[in-house]
Amino acid sequence: MRIAVYPGSFDPITNGHLNIIERATNIFDKIIVGVANNPKKSTLFSAPERIDMIKEVTKNLEKVKIQSFSGLLIDFMKSNKANIIIRGMRAISDFEHESQLALMNKRLAPEIETIFMVTCSKYSYLDSSIVKEIASLNGCINQLVPEIVEKKLREKLFNKNI
Repeated sequence: MRIAVYPGSFDPITNGHLNIIERATNIFDKIIVGVANNPKKSTLFSAPERIDMIKEVTKNLEKVKIQSFSGLLIDFMKSNKANIIIRGMRAISDFEHESQLALMNKRLAPEIETIFMVTCSKYSYLDSSIVKEIASLNGCINQLVPEIVEKKLREKLFNKNI
């Protein structure tokens, strides 16, 4: 069984993330979306909130499971018997950082491979920070994130239901 982990903070999940997840279901037997819970990193949404949003937007994808993790990705991989890390790439500027992570993970666990997946071009500029900034300025994000994520963002940022 080919088990892959797609790790990230997903604060919040975007259509770019979803694009990678959906395409990965065509390649792997099981995809674990690993929601990083790093206390040193400031996030808008708590890990349980991020997990709930991801579960909602992937509920029709049978091969996808969502779990949070803390600590080394490699330890999370081993505890889930996964041997493939999926990393999304938006632009060439991501390559340096992503390749550094892949090389370090390879050093820590030579049996684990990293696969880079390039997102669709229409999402190549998209990241969670941009989405949060646009939303905080009351800009339109309905083409950038799933509807439920937009709703949760507005609730969180403006402390009101829409």
